[in-house]
Amino acid sequence: MTAVMNAVRARQARCAALGFWPGPIDGIDGPRTRAAHAAAIEAQRAKGLPFQHPTGIARIHWHWTAGGYTPNTVDLRSYHALIDGEGRIRWPVDPTTTRSHTLNANGGAIGLSICAMAGAQERPFAWGKAPITPAQVSALARETARLCRTYDIPVSRWSTLSHAEIQPTLGVAQKNKWDITVLPGMSAPADPITVGDRLRDLVARELSTF
Repeated sequence: MTAVMNAVRARQARCAALGFWPGPIDGIDGPRTRAAHAAAIEAQRAKGLPFQHPTGIARIHWHWTAGGYTPNTVDLRSYHALIDGEGRIRWPVDPTTTRSHTLNANGGAIGLSICAMAGAQERPFAWGKAPITPAQVSALARETARLCRTYDIPVSRWSTLSHAEIQPTLGVAQKNKWDITVLPGMSAPADPITVGDRLRDLVARELSTF
């Protein structure tokens, strides 16, 4: 049942990202969800596009590794792409390869992770030994913008979001994840959706320069 509901949540999130509100992202395939789905399909068809990319990719999830600035073997097995301390991007696998970056919400999502935050602590807040760098944030925005164009992913709270936003936005329970709730220049973590909006603004700016 959980798998079925999460599949419905993914469809609801795609509808919301395309501008067709399905009601609460709750995994229930009710009349509002079905109406939003039908409307989204029709709108995409009018643009010569399928409901979502043929690969099934429809979202990008932002993470940090909670490690150092260089990806380790666990990082390379967990994420699709990693951003090292100098802002260089490494893709150990194809974006369609299954990866376990987000509990019960990996399907159709690319896991894009910043290599940082080793020893970080949420409360009381401490950056740890490898704080996120501005270069990493810039690389995250650029790579997200590229992926959005490649896979027809709108920049939205339902399709480009941090690990910390998964539970409040998509309704899929996570295990006290707080990545990414703090960025360079901040003195403490903040509301995940507010921080996500800051990242989405950066992505939108990158898209405007393409």
